Amino acid sequence: MSVYLVGAGPGDPDLITVRGVSLLRQAEVVVFDRLVAPELVDEAPADALRIARDALSQEQVNELLVAYGRQGLVVVRLKGGDPFIFGRGGEEVQALLDASVAFEVVPGVSVLSAGPAAAGIPITQRGLSSQVVAVAGHAADLDFAQLARTKSTLVFFMGLANLKAITGGLIGHGMGAETPAAVISRATTLEQEVVITTLADMPEAAAHLRPPALIVVGPTVALAGRRTLATLFASPA
Repeated sequence: MSVYLVGAGPGDPDLITVRGVSLLRQAEVVVFDRLVAPELVDEAPADALRIARDALSQEQVNELLVAYGRQGLVVVRLKGGDPFIFGRGGEEVQALLDASVAFEVVPGVSVLSAGPAAAGIPITQRGLSSQVVAVAGHAADLDFAQLARTKSTLVFFMGLANLKAITGGLIGHGMGAETPAAVISRATTLEQEVVITTLADMPEAAAHLRPPALIVVGPTVALAGRRTLATLFASPA
């Protein structure tokens, strides 16, 4: 193999896979996302070329992966969460396929499940929710009518700046204003903050939170109570 699309996990550097760390330690080139923990980038050898993705367009990232991959270098594309869940991994894979560059996708722990879990929120629960819908919260064409009718747990990525529109759209299309809702900022990290509230009160209650943040809407949110990351993983007395 030449290019590895590696999921770095949801934020906590300990949540990357063993396979991901092993590849980082062999890397000759690392192209990394802004939200990837610096400790993970540091796992690469000291002489590895490190390239921050933040200032690059997606097309430029694709070109870099192809160029270094064609040289036969061990290239790690280190992506937050999982490469194929709102990570543009599919676009990068297509570029590598078009260029006939060998690659491997190494799945990562997605914030889709890890974020709610770290806040004590199950995204499925027998009798409450048997489905999960992942939504790009910054999208301009969200189908609020469909989302409001679903019996699924809704998980919005990248939606903090669009919070009022999300709540207004759901309530405006019939979802109950008292539906349990949560916003999880900087999930799984030491800076994690969680607001558990109702759909109607969410914009005001979460106004102080910083991105990246995950929005969870549905009856399973009510199961979280006041549990936090610290209490969930605390050692038993």
